[in-house]
Amino acid sequence: MAQISVIQGDITTMKVDAIVNAANTGLVGGGGVDGAIHRAAGPELDIACRKLGGCPTGEAKVTPGFRLPARFVIHTPGPIWRDGSFEEPKLLRACYVNSLKRAVENGCQTIAFPSISTGVYGYPLKAAAKIALTAIAQFDAPLQVTMVCFEDAAFSAYQAVLNELD
Repeated sequence: MAQISVIQGDITTMKVDAIVNAANTGLVGGGGVDGAIHRAAGPELDIACRKLGGCPTGEAKVTPGFRLPARFVIHTPGPIWRDGSFEEPKLLRACYVNSLKRAVENGCQTIAFPSISTGVYGYPLKAAAKIALTAIAQFDAPLQVTMVCFEDAAFSAYQAVLNELD
């Protein structure tokens, strides 16, 4: 079982085996956490991402971390929230599960996640936190997982859900 912690901070500074990027399906640097990761990793990340040919929503692909302290970046495009009836919960859960699978496949023991889909993609924060933390808690691998929340609201939501799960 995964060990989960929630912190407030900047995912680009995490010294872990892998960080997860809340990517877009084209895997081209966008805004929010995606843009921050691309800027911190350097131009090599853009080149590596272009070679991957995009990534469907809910799936996950891996690149080196380049200039980041993390060895790998796991890119997963989250769903855009419409109203919850377009498989958004299923797709968001898949982002976390598939990212964890890629971490295990690459020999990772530590992984850091952002709050996927809750920024410009508009996923309701509390619902996203519950899906994320439940998916991670149910994943059967001895990983140390850190949820890295940039904003106060995300930190509070994830901490509250983690307390409910304990």
